[in-house]
Amino acid sequence: MIDKRPFARLGGADHGWLKARHHFSFASYYDPDNMGWGPIRVWNDDEIAPNSGFPPHPHADMEIVTYVRQGAITHQDSLGNQGRTEAGDVQVMSAGSGIRHAEYNLEPETTTLFQIWIEPSTTGGKPSWGAKPFPKGDRAGKFVTLASGVPGDDDALPIRTNGRVSGATLKAGETTEYVLGKDRHAYLVPAVGSVEVNGVRLNARDGAAVKDEDVLKVTALEDAEIVLVDAAA
Repeated sequence: MIDKRPFARLGGADHGWLKARHHFSFASYYDPDNMGWGPIRVWNDDEIAPNSGFPPHPHADMEIVTYVRQGAITHQDSLGNQGRTEAGDVQVMSAGSGIRHAEYNLEPETTTLFQIWIEPSTTGGKPSWGAKPFPKGDRAGKFVTLASGVPGDDDALPIRTNGRVSGATLKAGETTEYVLGKDRHAYLVPAVGSVEVNGVRLNARDGAAVKDEDVLKVTALEDAEIVLVDAAA
């Protein structure tokens, strides 16, 4: 089953410095029938104006993955971590028992990103943060795991849940596959370009909520950059 979520129909808000679209119920966009997909709780499509951002605020018991599409984001937190994550790269924050953080666009251009929240397999624990570059060339024609709580995914950023965040870049006409399994929930968004997923067309920034599919066959209709979350139900 693949449920297409067109970008134009997503909830959202315009705060001036922040233009946000919400794939799931979030903040002032409340939809009781769209509170998440399995353990995938949030997928926000954010555009952050230059020299602005999210001031310090708290989180607990959530795995928060930031995939930067354009520009860069600068992170600060109550553990003393600080870092700048550029387009194509990924940062992960495990909120654990509690953490305060800020995310600022200190660049002269708009920063665009996906912010993805996944419920952890267990609550509590020491909070942590990490970031890592993932060159798009390494993802050419195939999915590469960016963040994972699955044993054996040693090259990915760690998250505390039975799931993966993966990315792929496909040239027009290229096809790749992702083995999912019928006990999993997946959510897929083309950051750039249009694709077909098991015959369902998705344009840039559309979402696809997937379950009961053993394998996802993804074909690029034009040059595309894809982000996929696969998590246990």
